Amino acid sequence: MNILVTGACGQLGNEMQLQAQQHPGHQWFFTDVVSVDSGIPAVTSLDITDRDAIEAFVADNAIDIIVNCAAFTAVDRAESEPERALLLNATAPGYLAAAIEQRGGQLIQISTDYVFDGTAHTPYTEESSTCPASVYGRTKLAGEEAVMSANASAMIIRTAWLYSRFGNNFVKTMLRLGREKSELGVIFDQIGTPTYARDLAAVIMKAIDSGIVPGIYHFSNEGVISWYDFTKAIHRLAGITTCKVRPLHTAEYPTPAARPHYSVLDKTKIKQTYSIEVPYWLDSLEACIKELS
Repeated sequence: MNILVTGACGQLGNEMQLQAQQHPGHQWFFTDVVSVDSGIPAVTSLDITDRDAIEAFVADNAIDIIVNCAAFTAVDRAESEPERALLLNATAPGYLAAAIEQRGGQLIQISTDYVFDGTAHTPYTEESSTCPASVYGRTKLAGEEAVMSANASAMIIRTAWLYSRFGNNFVKTMLRLGREKSELGVIFDQIGTPTYARDLAAVIMKAIDSGIVPGIYHFSNEGVISWYDFTKAIHRLAGITTCKVRPLHTAEYPTPAARPHYSVLDKTKIKQTYSIEVPYWLDSLEACIKELS
């Protein structure tokens, strides 16, 4: 199959490039907003906010599947740039979905736990009511709706707390701050589950190889922790002992965008559909830390 991966320079996009090296039977096309050389395979330029450019690329390369890893992920900046966030998180996915629909193909759209308001006390299922509390969450939910409206055979995967050895993320930030500072305050009253981008990429590859079953799915690693607990584990695994980590209430660290206090995702549907076992968060974190060492 001919597979297009957008946002190829991001965390998940880079992990999809590694997946491609392990699945050479497909023809892969990796794109991002600028033309860069990221090694093998090469990343070429494609502006996903340009409908005509998308339609031409999909038609010219006979694309069968699009994996959209591109998004406006600056959660706080989205509050002051709502139009840009909407363009990248909703309008562009709609263009991608419509373009692949014309070819009878499918789209895998990556969404977020931020479509929920975080007031629940039990894991969110795919049927749970959405109620985003931030611009980022609202635009990602609008993206889900645009995708499903344009392509009924699309697959949407909601994920949370994404990290990897690529790009900027919480794990790399806590490693840097842990080595630079003697004390660090981290939120303890926001609960969720980290997601190693490599595990998510592997599940996407499983869906492609097994056959994409349309619908909304949830995926993160197994387990439940706070950002504070996550940081403590990061430092322990990295051997950082000189930085004291103290717990903070959310109110002590105000941000422009509201964060969900509880964003644990129920993964029963994706586990049953694709007969997979989801790695425990600590095991995946340890694997990532080893790569970063």
